[in-house]
Amino acid sequence: MKDKINQMLRDKMFLVILVLGLLTIVAAAGVFTIQRGNRQESSPYLEMPGPNVIAQEEQEPVQEGTQVAGASNADSAKDEEVEIAQGTLPAGNAGDDLAAEAGAGKEAAAPLVLNFTDTSKMSWPVRGNVVLDYSMDQTIYFPTLDQYKCNPGIVIQSEVSQPVAAPANARVLEVGNNEEIGNYVRMDLGGGYEAVCGQLKEIAAVEGEYLEAGQTIGYVSEPTKYYSVEGVNVYFQFQKDGTAVDPLDYME
Repeated sequence: MKDKINQMLRDKMFLVILVLGLLTIVAAAGVFTIQRGNRQESSPYLEMPGPNVIAQEEQEPVQEGTQVAGASNADSAKDEEVEIAQGTLPAGNAGDDLAAEAGAGKEAAAPLVLNFTDTSKMSWPVRGNVVLDYSMDQTIYFPTLDQYKCNPGIVIQSEVSQPVAAPANARVLEVGNNEEIGNYVRMDLGGGYEAVCGQLKEIAAVEGEYLEAGQTIGYVSEPTKYYSVEGVNVYFQFQKDGTAVDPLDYME
């Protein structure tokens, strides 16, 4: 009888433990379900895109501003030049290459070299007949003055308002006026050589200015009273170390 009672107690204890275990499992399952609903569990496996997704990504164009591997730097430099020209990009923000192209390596223009020598040649200040020759060894006749005298220069026939050109590279020493040859320009050609052009008007040259050969220095004016018979002309005198020499020996 005692054994039966013990067996019944053991059976009841087993049932109680079993029921408690089942209740514990049910409660744990409910908590797990609630937590899973509040957050999305991440899969422990790598999610691979499907073929349709891959094809769509390949067809999508590169978005603006994306750096494409292998793109030429020349395109970026060209874009910077366009933005600078349009005023949308300050010049100071351009790349070093653009800055170098903008002015680096450019040399300033070299000043004119005045190196006239006894073998150099000069051009005519105007084209025309010589109506009075250079003559310092003997006198020649001046029609307007009706007298004979030496002539340190030549008188070249011309027309009013014809341009008068610098005979060679020169620096303007003086712009002046005297009674005989009117308005004149005195020029330094270098090497001790100087030239004087007279009978001018509307002189464009200024003292201290450097002139290139052929550059206009002024225009032919009406003749002074000393050359009224000879007519419109340009007076041209050439000197070496302050002494008049024959200009025709150096003319081309």
